[in-house]
Amino acid sequence: MSRWILEVVIDPIACDGRGVCAEMLPERIELDRWGYPIVDGDNIAPALIEHAERAVRACPKQALHLVERSC
Repeated sequence: MSRWILEVVIDPIACDGRGVCAEMLPERIELDRWGYPIVDGDNIAPALIEHAERAVRACPKQALHLVERSC
């Protein structure tokens, strides 16, 4: 039986480095020296799912996505 995890994924082509995602989900996203997001790669804990969904909706370039993966 496979288990599903939820991850934050950034489309680097669509992203223009506004930093909204890092402001809304600092537990998983930080900014590099040029202002582009770096995702830590951990799965989203249940307590952070609502925050991650808000960050995805707030991305002005629609470059942030939540992806379910089986493990």
